[in-house]
Amino acid sequence: MTTGLYVYAVVAGEPADLGTGIDGAALEVVTGPDDVAAVVHRHAAGPYEGADDDVRRWVVEHSDVVERVWERTGTVLPMSFNVIVAEGEETPARARLQEWLGAGAQQLRERLDALKDRVELRVEIGLDQHQVGGRNPDVVAMQAELETRPQGVRRLMRKRLDQLEREVTDALADERYQQYRRRLAAVSEELSENRSARPGEGVVSVLTVSLLVPRDAVPGVGRELAAIQDEEPAAVIRYLGPWPPYSFADVPGLTAPTMA
Repeated sequence: MTTGLYVYAVVAGEPADLGTGIDGAALEVVTGPDDVAAVVHRHAAGPYEGADDDVRRWVVEHSDVVERVWERTGTVLPMSFNVIVAEGEETPARARLQEWLGAGAQQLRERLDALKDRVELRVEIGLDQHQVGGRNPDVVAMQAELETRPQGVRRLMRKRLDQLEREVTDALADERYQQYRRRLAAVSEELSENRSARPGEGVVSVLTVSLLVPRDAVPGVGRELAAIQDEEPAAVIRYLGPWPPYSFADVPGLTAPTMA
């Protein structure tokens, strides 16, 4: 049976007491040049596939390893779930991974140094369409008119009212986007947009971003968000983290060692 290596992350140095990984697998470190290394477990099977509950558990176990290493070393380049380096016909998986680490050692080291003591924060800002609509004269007039109409007519008017609120809030969200983006960029070192956000019912998304922030600068982001909330009562703000810098781990020109 061939033996591959499941890769969790690239790290600086050789962290000790790594614990276990997915399904209790023993973790080990594969070292490369320039004090760059990879945290792995030996893996004889293919990619992790199965029932949704199993996949969720594996992803959490993968993330736990990344977070543990990050907390102990202060910097990490997380790998995506299911990055597996397979054994070649004549080359062990360990040698193939070391070759990849060697080829990208300088870029990996520079990125690890840049992410030292940095955290990722995810910020979602939306606008409550009912609150925004409540400030618009056309919406207010339609709400007043709705109360005077028969029940059957009200049903149709509520749909028009919802559409009008949405249009008014969409326009305000477009207006606020650049302002909020500039303010968040000013309190972070890097900003990455996430367009897969799904705001709740009645909320129009303004922006969803991941921020790279020095660990000691996290309170500054909180203060900026509090100021936005004070200025705009209709703002719906969600603030998650701190996490390892998942959204900022890419090294330009270097692809992950997907050799499975």
